[in-house]
Amino acid sequence: MVTLACGCPGGKGYAPPWGPKEPTAAQEAAKLDAAGKAITSFRAESVMDYWLGKDRVKGTVMVMGKPGAFVRMNALSPAGDSVMADLACNGTDFVLVDFQNNCVLTGPCDQDSIAQFLHVPLSPDDFLHLATGTTPIVAGPDGKVGWDADAGHERLELTKGAVTQSIVIDGRDGHSDVLSSHVAGGGADWTIENKDFAGVEGTAFRIPGKSRFQAAGQKADLLVEWKDVKLNVDLPPSKFQLTPPDGLPTCGQQPSMQPVPPRK
Repeated sequence: MVTLACGCPGGKGYAPPWGPKEPTAAQEAAKLDAAGKAITSFRAESVMDYWLGKDRVKGTVMVMGKPGAFVRMNALSPAGDSVMADLACNGTDFVLVDFQNNCVLTGPCDQDSIAQFLHVPLSPDDFLHLATGTTPIVAGPDGKVGWDADAGHERLELTKGAVTQSIVIDGRDGHSDVLSSHVAGGGADWTIENKDFAGVEGTAFRIPGKSRFQAAGQKADLLVEWKDVKLNVDLPPSKFQLTPPDGLPTCGQQPSMQPVPPRK
């Protein structure tokens, strides 16, 4: 258990949660990975501050997801409850209907698909991490573990080839809240920051009240305030199927995107 030393001069602040034997970086990475995998799905209402095309938008976004590249997002108009954009990844492909510009995009479901919607290179499964305050972990890492006694924070530095990952964990009061995670190298350069963690009713999980995802490049950030998050809920495949209206042209954002074929 994390304890706070007395406030007398010479006190050492917070003691590390692992006691006298410091864990290895691989052990701590495995623990974080297991914590993320313990959450198998989520459904949430959120307020997102994001880029949609050339415009900065702040409004309600309904979002749900589960591992395997399943994610669904409805961005509602700040002026009302009408849907501005609808994105569905069904595990293989995506469909994005942009109701503001009356156009549609389709293609493989990957981080480029999400970038069409939010201008940030989030993979579909990363939304589970963002909503639950967990983090993707570089596979098979080496590294080191540090402890900030003044703040009660664990600092985990991971490396795998040219890729580095720096993770800060709030270890006070027996918690393991991921405050930030930064990955660089191997073509990646992104940071997740979380705050205002609280327990989810009826579960042992703690999730952030606010998250920020930032990637290298201009107009590549996303701010999220989580309003109502449900974990480990039943989400059948039909939730991630989207058939766009007939007759919409292809949105002209990426030449690799393919137009939606007409209904048969």
